[in-house]
Amino acid sequence: MQRTSQALLSAAILAAGLTVAPAMAQSSATPSQQPQQPAAVQPSEAQLQKFASASQKVAMVADEYRPKVQAATDDGSRQQLLKEADQKMVRTVNADGMTVDEFNGISQAIQQDPNLQQKVMSMVQQQQQGGAPAGGGMR
Repeated sequence: MQRTSQALLSAAILAAGLTVAPAMAQSSATPSQQPQQPAAVQPSEAQLQKFASASQKVAMVADEYRPKVQAATDDGSRQQLLKEADQKMVRTVNADGMTVDEFNGISQAIQQDPNLQQKVMSMVQQQQQGGAPAGGGMR
């Protein structure tokens, strides 16, 4: 579970980046991340819509817990808050009809494919503006 937690928290960081204004997209590259690997996932349109929705919600959880974690006075409190945030993120991803592995796989594919990243960013913007996702109306 710990490995899943760390991967989901990494995905949450990416998800938070997806909800930021598009102008920030150019500066979001982080060269210190893991070496690039071939994308193992080629997500469908429906999966991308679910990911776009889930990523926004995961980012909200991350935003909710970030100040709490930063304000924690000891490692025990910090670890407890991270565990709570992780559990909430897992529930959020599952509520959007995805497994954590699917979410993380799509997250990895997006990191490696600028076209996919742009597509998801467009979906996120459409969802934020209240537009119904094409073909993704079912939960």
